[in-house]
Amino acid sequence: MNEHTHGVLLTLAYDGANYSGFARQTNARSIGGEVEGAIRCIDPRASHLRAVSRTDAGVHARGQIASFDTTKDIDPRGWVLALVQQLPKEIAVVRAARVPVAFDPRGFAVRKMYRYSVLSSLTHDPFWHERAWRVYERLNHSAIVTEAKSLLGTHDFRAFRSAQDKRDNTVRTMLRADVSISKSDARVIEIEVEGDRFMHRMMRIICGTLVDVARDRLASGAIERAITSGRREDLGITAPPGGLCLEKIVLSESGSDPWPAPPH
Repeated sequence: MNEHTHGVLLTLAYDGANYSGFARQTNARSIGGEVEGAIRCIDPRASHLRAVSRTDAGVHARGQIASFDTTKDIDPRGWVLALVQQLPKEIAVVRAARVPVAFDPRGFAVRKMYRYSVLSSLTHDPFWHERAWRVYERLNHSAIVTEAKSLLGTHDFRAFRSAQDKRDNTVRTMLRADVSISKSDARVIEIEVEGDRFMHRMMRIICGTLVDVARDRLASGAIERAITSGRREDLGITAPPGGLCLEKIVLSESGSDPWPAPPH
């Protein structure tokens, strides 16, 4: 008999630098494993966590979404305040809401937005360590802007995935691809891409390609060529994980009784 009374939808933020990724693993610390452990301290009979995105080792998030089912009659505010007492300092619950039992947010995800930060600097900066990819070369900003525009629209992005990604449907729609200078540091280029879905390491492959074009390691037009050919070899390197942050996931259904409540 299922004793779960309702589901809880969490919005999570985390520094992934010292974790093996989101997915729970038996021999390494993971974000999902830490969150599940914290939930079980409060409700030992809670279900496993259902996350929208399985971020890689070293990748950060400000807006990861995950749900679980609980036997406890605790309101969303209670879950946020209780979990913060159980979680390590690198992981935070920034919002909770009530959802039905077995609610799987993956089926309600409309779009995701990622930000990738690139630091153009000859010297190490501890404040950007594991927060940006430091490159030594001078980057052609206008070349990145132009190249990124080729991502927009609906295309077959089969070239833009890791070898481990074996899914058959590789058509994705990219809604936005913006490149800007960070307001806090003129040395940092921020690449923001928003789309309906992403594949394994897709964002890191996109950003590695943009940077390779911007530092003249790859001829311009690489993204268009790879969309046409479907060949991973037409793209640049896979950017390191530390510069990547999952900023936001938009759901078509985001639960009830949220805490904190959204601003009016």
